[in-house]
Amino acid sequence: MITLLRRRPFVGELLAEFAGTFVLIVIGLGVVAQVVASGTGDYNSIAIAWGFAVTLGVYTAARVSGAHLNPAVTLALAVFRGFSWAKVAPYVAVQVAAAFLAALVVRWNYHEAIAAADPGATAATQTIFSTLPADGLDVWAGFRDQVIGTAILLFLVLVLIDARNNPPLSNLAPLLIGGVVLAIGLAYGANAGYAINPARDFGPRLASWLTGYETAWVDSTGTPYWWVPIAAPLVGGLLGAALYEFFVGRPLSAHPDFQEVGEVVGDPETRRTTFDRNVAVPSDGAARADGLGSAAPATREESTR
Repeated sequence: MITLLRRRPFVGELLAEFAGTFVLIVIGLGVVAQVVASGTGDYNSIAIAWGFAVTLGVYTAARVSGAHLNPAVTLALAVFRGFSWAKVAPYVAVQVAAAFLAALVVRWNYHEAIAAADPGATAATQTIFSTLPADGLDVWAGFRDQVIGTAILLFLVLVLIDARNNPPLSNLAPLLIGGVVLAIGLAYGANAGYAINPARDFGPRLASWLTGYETAWVDSTGTPYWWVPIAAPLVGGLLGAALYEFFVGRPLSAHPDFQEVGEVVGDPETRRTTFDRNVAVPSDGAARADGLGSAAPATREESTR
């Protein structure tokens, strides 16, 4: 196995991405199932647990895969930060697969509680697995909500981990990224459930449909809704990354104290994005020596780039 991973490091990236996404979803859906089906906890506990789920998922995968855990992140990195387009489809595939399997685990573990709370497998417990717009909101209101939420996510993640922008130490970045998701959940969860991640919504939605939720693809009015938490976060992620580049990234690049985007001091043969200096988002699959988990302490100069 080790020999295979050394020969094909991309396999290791996919395995890590799968593991990180699985951790994210199995914890995130688990808390929703506990609250909805068992009546233990409330909205705040859901938001807090999702924040920690993101943190733990990022810690799991960051060193190896970059811990995208979200197709919206993967697409934004490919468009704005040089992440290889050849890797986009495989990354998205393992993210969706991990979310699907994590949802099946939650469905299996809570099937007694779900059956007792909602024997007909209706929308009352469908929200354990995927998002729906609140009563009175149409599909386009949900679309708007997801664009805004995901734009905030990408903008603030870039704020936190762009190496030119005085980022936190690498071992703190995942915790703060989880804090971003917690803040989005507390501020933008009422309208449409803040999916802000196509894999998080589509994989569990498919799992719920295969396990008895016949109305998994539509909202309360019967209007197809499944596409909204896929398309809107992709649009929002690109919007958030573009806004970051315009308002922060380009001014940083123009500052005389900073190098060009993609250059890494001490690693002249590796072209990587400055996005990944702390959370190890690769652009070319090269080995990472300064990402999350690095044993070497950063100098003062490095820590302020």
